[in-house]
Amino acid sequence: MKPLRNISFSSMSVTDDPFGWAYTLEEVGFDGWEIVHEGKQVLDDQNIRKMREVCETTGLAITIHLPFSDLNLGSLNQPIWDEVVRQLTSCVSVASEFASLMVVHPGYLSPLGMQMPDLAWQQNILGLQQLCDFAGDLGVRIAVENMPRMEFILGKEPAEMAGMIELVDRNNLGMTLDVGHAHTNGLLSEFIGMKEIVHVHIHDNKGRRDEHLPIGKGTIEWESVAGELFRRHRGCRFVIEARSVAEGRESLGYLRGMV
Repeated sequence: MKPLRNISFSSMSVTDDPFGWAYTLEEVGFDGWEIVHEGKQVLDDQNIRKMREVCETTGLAITIHLPFSDLNLGSLNQPIWDEVVRQLTSCVSVASEFASLMVVHPGYLSPLGMQMPDLAWQQNILGLQQLCDFAGDLGVRIAVENMPRMEFILGKEPAEMAGMIELVDRNNLGMTLDVGHAHTNGLLSEFIGMKEIVHVHIHDNKGRRDEHLPIGKGTIEWESVAGELFRRHRGCRFVIEARSVAEGRESLGYLRGMV
């Protein structure tokens, strides 16, 4: 089998205990793990102890996906927005023991935000600035992720993502290219060429919704996409976002045959 470097696994299933399978990842062929800081993957007191054991007994490189359920950096409800920023910075503080790169979702338009989208955009920019400033003091880079085809969500187009990063204007902000998300918007080739990319999520879908299928099971043209991704962004960490370790193994095997 052809060796692949800088390939992490991430499970979007946060209702299962990840510490039952984390120790199998290196055997499968992954050299990193991206923790989704929600559900049973949240780094609370109990899981922090387990996480330290993983770091002490494996060689896995750790990255963090900051929580996104019920959190909106574009909220126009000021006390809610304050709480979103507080929760995200609190997660960065805890997770900085394990990781120096963390992924965040941009905001979205609430019913009020739909009436005042420019203000929601400004709140999103301000929230990312505050998050980056806090993270920068801890030596953490923030990577804001492009979003799938969903109405009222920010960050679906390359120009929008580039403008977001430019306006935030922080040295420790880059972009997570989510290949599957870009494919749902029909903009994958345009996204791949972006200079702001510092981190990559890979999974497949059939072009209409965010299905997180194993690589090769959707309609992404991996024969051309994989080579271009690894050539342009060879310094990035690539995270296979899968529904299970078995599907992660399947995706990894497919990639080995591509590059």
